[in-house]
Amino acid sequence: MTQTWSILLALLSGILGGIGVVLLKKGSKKFNLNILQQIKNRHIVLGMACCGTGMIALLIAFKGGELSVLYPLISIQYIISAFLAVKYLKEKMNLLKWAGITAIIIGIILIGLGI
Repeated sequence: MTQTWSILLALLSGILGGIGVVLLKKGSKKFNLNILQQIKNRHIVLGMACCGTGMIALLIAFKGGELSVLYPLISIQYIISAFLAVKYLKEKMNLLKWAGITAIIIGIILIGLGI
C-alpha cells in the first residue's frame, strides 16, 4: 500500500522537476562549458537545485510506496512545464499538445483512484 506522504512527495518531485526544466531552458541561452560562468547563471543554478531537490524527494517517496503508483505521478512535471513554458517562455501550444496534456491529467487521476 502506498502511503499518502509518499504520494505527496512524488507530486512535489514532479512540480519541482517542471519548474526546474523551465529554469534550465531559460538559462540555456547563456550556457557554455565555462563552469565559473555557469555558477553565476542563476537560472541554471536554480534549475539544477529544483531538479536535484525533486529527485531527492522522489527517492524518499519510494520508501513509502509502490513504484507503479509513485513514478507515473511525476508526469505532473509535463503539465507544469507546459504551462510555465507558455507563460514565461512564450511558447505556443496547439490542439494536439493540449490533448496530450489532457491525457496526462486523466492518467494521473486514474492512478490516484487506484484504477
